Amino acid sequence: MPTDQIPNPVTTSNPSSTAASASAPAGGMGKALSGRTVLKYRADIDGLRAVAVLSVLAFHIRLHGIQGGFVGVDVFFVISGYLISSIVFTEIAESRYSIVSFYERRIRRIFPALFALLGVFSVFAVIYLLPNELVACSKSMLAATLSASNFYFWRHSSYFDSPTSYPLLHTWSLAVEEQFYILFPIFLLLVRKFFPTRLRLSVIVLFGASLIASALVVSQDRTTAFYMPYTRAWELLLGTLISLGTFPSLKQAWQRNLATLAGMGLIAYSVIFFTEQTLFPGLSALAPCVGSALIIGAGESGSSVVGKILSWRPVVFVGLISYSLYLWHWPVIVLQQMGVLVSASAIPSARIAGMLAGHRLDMIVEVVLSMVLGILSWRFVERPFRSGPLRLSGRPLFALASAVIAVLIGFSSWTVFAKGFASRFPADALEVASVHHDSEEIVRTGCFITSEYHFDKYNYDLCLRQDDSGKKPNYLLVGDSHSAMLWSALASGLPNANVMQASTFNCPPLLESESHPDCVKMTAFIFEKYLPSHPVQGLFMAGRWTDKELPELTKTIAWAKERNIPVTVFGPIPEYDGPLPRLLAYSLAWNKPDFASKHRLPANAALDAQMQRMANDVWHVRYISLYQEICGVNGCAEYADASHKIPMMDDDNHLNQFGANQVIRRLVAEGKLQ
Repeated sequence: MPTDQIPNPVTTSNPSSTAASASAPAGGMGKALSGRTVLKYRADIDGLRAVAVLSVLAFHIRLHGIQGGFVGVDVFFVISGYLISSIVFTEIAESRYSIVSFYERRIRRIFPALFALLGVFSVFAVIYLLPNELVACSKSMLAATLSASNFYFWRHSSYFDSPTSYPLLHTWSLAVEEQFYILFPIFLLLVRKFFPTRLRLSVIVLFGASLIASALVVSQDRTTAFYMPYTRAWELLLGTLISLGTFPSLKQAWQRNLATLAGMGLIAYSVIFFTEQTLFPGLSALAPCVGSALIIGAGESGSSVVGKILSWRPVVFVGLISYSLYLWHWPVIVLQQMGVLVSASAIPSARIAGMLAGHRLDMIVEVVLSMVLGILSWRFVERPFRSGPLRLSGRPLFALASAVIAVLIGFSSWTVFAKGFASRFPADALEVASVHHDSEEIVRTGCFITSEYHFDKYNYDLCLRQDDSGKKPNYLLVGDSHSAMLWSALASGLPNANVMQASTFNCPPLLESESHPDCVKMTAFIFEKYLPSHPVQGLFMAGRWTDKELPELTKTIAWAKERNIPVTVFGPIPEYDGPLPRLLAYSLAWNKPDFASKHRLPANAALDAQMQRMANDVWHVRYISLYQEICGVNGCAEYADASHKIPMMDDDNHLNQFGANQVIRRLVAEGKLQ
């Protein structure tokens, strides 16, 4: 998030002690602000920026343990509100405030790096995005150019959607800030005209109204509360209140240490324990915002242990590049998850490839490229335009900004009108890429717990309905989304059996799980309540396994065998470093038949072999090797129906309805599953 890197005002106890205060206008708003004229640089605020941007980055790369890193944006909002308000109030106190100069600073601070990002990403978008994706991206680019992307994504997405769905999703926060700063000078002019001695009270009233609105709206519509400027304004206004001197002076070092430690604790708690299920923003956002306010406010009075840590030069440097890093990290994540940056085949060592395959490889690529691009953007775009040789003011600045905006609007509009330049891809490639199936065709509503469909809505009567006639064995399928993808195929492929389902996203079927609350509830229910009191003729365990889960899987299997529950373990499937339909489309468009296979991750082949050995030598249970069923001596099947160009998957790691049906029917026909 952009926040001006300028000296920050500090309150003085004696306004007459500075020469600048002598020029402050008497009475009204100027009198209220005349004491805030001593300026100094605050390295700890740059450090706090680093905390904010690294939290967002960690959340977006799905770093384990950082479930609430999205609150980094809220930290940015408080910082931005504090710094910008401090500058404005200082200028008002010194009778040199100008709306034109205010907007000039905003343009120099935000537009160069943003326009550079949009320009470079446009090139990649035209090369790699499919026509419908390019159209959607161009619409979001148009919204980002006009500082309205929060409204666009409010209508078209959720912040927690897949990265590849909306490559410019992160620009929503820039739009919120810009809308605030378009209205903020107007607000100041109205206050100065009608309530010149009530500035602080006016800000407090506006702050309270926005906070109340956020708390009310989030309980009814989380998406609206997340994106709307009126539900976010209080976070920036919290920074404004600090700049108005509402934070008490902490003269004792222990007071500052206590305040900053509490502030960092609130931010850390939010980053670690908040999840996508947290009712946010609303009152939940008070934790990271108040935490930021405590650090910023305490720093006005002097140094602290936390402040010194935040002022460490490497931390400050990350803070300096935080805006560019924020801009670039999300498009990098999108391109990597599309499979167009670094693939598994680029790793020369098979051993290293196994260690780095999948999510770990993605994280390394995403972090390294984001940092490199962030540094380059800061050094060669931000700095030259803000304070270097490319710095412009007045008409030249507005003219250049208007020209670039016109070009971006023209390109976006042309792309939408041309329907994404579909001629870039041959017809068969577009046919493959367009395959997508509604998940409701694969799973029953109420039997697969998702991030939107929680455990309290689990349909026991439907999902766990047993056949009491004695004619059909009752099998219970448990696991994560990789169990959900198999249910429909198992139910149709085993017509003489009753296949029940208890699937929960991101929830391996293990006795002890440290995953999200819905997973903990489902696991406790199945293993502690249901299975001990409801005999089943088979327990089907399926998941997106990792080698770290195998010890706990061993314990879970032993638990089931002690209770005479027959266990069948379904192994992993082949996975790719990008969505399979996209990889197959590229393969056809670029005439590279082995393109998709080169993007297949190598780790699951070794994991499948390891699980097969453990099933035979340790677990002594039936093991279904989905990997071997899909991948034979001639390679892995990539199409469920090659003649109709239907891939096995819709994404990079889940069989779709056609793929699952094909695999299960083959297993049944071969007598491996019955």
